[in-house]
Amino acid sequence: MRCQPHNGHQVYIWLKNIQTCLLCDEQTDSDASICIACESDLPWLIDQCERCALPMPMSGLTCAQCTRQSPAFNEVVVPWLYDFPIDALVTRFKHQGKWPLGRLLAELLGRTLQYRYDEGHPRPDVLIPVPLASKRMRQRGYNQAAMLAQWLGRALQLPIDERTVRRVKETPAQQGLDAKARKRNLREAFALSDPVYVAGKHIALIDDVLTTGSTADTLARLMISAGARQVDVYCLARTPKPGD
Repeated sequence: MRCQPHNGHQVYIWLKNIQTCLLCDEQTDSDASICIACESDLPWLIDQCERCALPMPMSGLTCAQCTRQSPAFNEVVVPWLYDFPIDALVTRFKHQGKWPLGRLLAELLGRTLQYRYDEGHPRPDVLIPVPLASKRMRQRGYNQAAMLAQWLGRALQLPIDERTVRRVKETPAQQGLDAKARKRNLREAFALSDPVYVAGKHIALIDDVLTTGSTADTLARLMISAGARQVDVYCLARTPKPGD
């Protein structure tokens, strides 16, 4: 079984010299592990819902779901659409233990976030990864959201908390469920070990992919009910609406 790395130890030796692109194996001519051509070809998410980041036909719109019922989280920061090759990279990182791919994606997400902070967007007080169910944690050996949070925390100099939010109920996997089934599946699935910790804080939830937003909305409502000032979501990719 793979072991999740301890704090302070990198999964991948990230040397600051000329590297090989992890996508095409060509030399990158920089200290990044992705070449300019491959980075440009990634499915960047441009036009999106202002609340949940659902892909939209133009910018500045709010999707029908968020108009009917606004989610508890404030906004979603996500660089890519869940499409090739991002879907393959996330799957290999999440299910096959290809940690260098996760490290690369976290680095690029970190750049996006740093740009936002430089433009005046508020920095969160703490990064909190979405907890993994105990059974899946034993099977997989690591929580990909926690690894992303650790990499982002180091890059952005933000604290990480992996203890306050606990998954207290084993639930079936969310994959394959529609939005209503996902919400039913998550009822009473999470709890706060120390509700006072989140009071008054601006929190950023960390996850790999946002699908319906049910998990993020459930966690955000839990934290806001405990007094959190604001909850945002940082993730790698956003899926389109089914059928789009």
